[in-house]
Amino acid sequence: MPKISIVIVNWRTPELLRGCLNALGNDEHKDSFELYVVDNASGDESLSILSNEFSYVNVLVNEDNVGFSKACNQVIPKAKGEYVLLLNPDTVVIDNAVSKMAAFLDNNPEYGAVGPKILNEDGTLQLACRRAFPSPAAAFFRLTYLSKLFPGHPLFAKYNMTYIDPEKAASVDALSGSCMMVRKNVIDKIGLLDEDIFMFGEDIDWCWRIKQAGWQIFYNPQAVIYHSHGAASRLRPIGTTFDLHTGMEVFYRKHLAQNYWPIFNQLVYITIRLRALIFVMVNLIKAQMPKTGKVTLKERQIDKSSC
Repeated sequence: MPKISIVIVNWRTPELLRGCLNALGNDEHKDSFELYVVDNASGDESLSILSNEFSYVNVLVNEDNVGFSKACNQVIPKAKGEYVLLLNPDTVVIDNAVSKMAAFLDNNPEYGAVGPKILNEDGTLQLACRRAFPSPAAAFFRLTYLSKLFPGHPLFAKYNMTYIDPEKAASVDALSGSCMMVRKNVIDKIGLLDEDIFMFGEDIDWCWRIKQAGWQIFYNPQAVIYHSHGAASRLRPIGTTFDLHTGMEVFYRKHLAQNYWPIFNQLVYITIRLRALIFVMVNLIKAQMPKTGKVTLKERQIDKSSC
């Protein structure tokens, strides 16, 4: 019986997927993993790579891009592991990070989920790996740049928790769905990912439900991964922008709107939609600009000693 069920949703990132799976194979407890890859109609060499190089992976092929939440939900009920790990194909796990997260859950039954320290390709911290829940106040501090002006202030910087040393373990509100381990029995209680969220925001919604059900959530900096953030979403920047803001609106409507007057809620929804429109315009402008080269995880040799 596997201990950890790893769920990877792939869309047009074949080389990164190969790197992700190869890195998982370096974990000393890899024999306790079961792996699922859901391919969302990539239409590239992803399936041949899986067939030729990773025949032990359970593969589900969709005829359309059904999004992250629905793709995960297609396989999570089949998972046999005690823990379910959501993992993006544009990640590289190092130094037994998966086993370290599982070991933490083994020893801390009050925690329903755990996430690692997630690094950008340049080694800087990816802020989404440990967060407080969104709120109107947090949005205001970010829009006014107070959170950036005072990154060490526990009120202004509460959302991204930049006032806490990234090397310090901490109980948090939310993790990043790019790498997030959840107890299977917790999922059985709180339910699957919200399919009204195509991608972006489903992780915060899940974390909210985990905490509402009485479990805590943990950020474990001893487990480290690299994440090429948005490797697939860069291929559809406008659609991704709408997905991001739809996730914001769904989360607010489900979990926060009941705390405020209807007129305030309408202002929030208008602000979210205006923000989406601004980002779409920015993406359209960027699309007209000359492209510059960028190093990706598949090109970068990760030196474990640097972590």
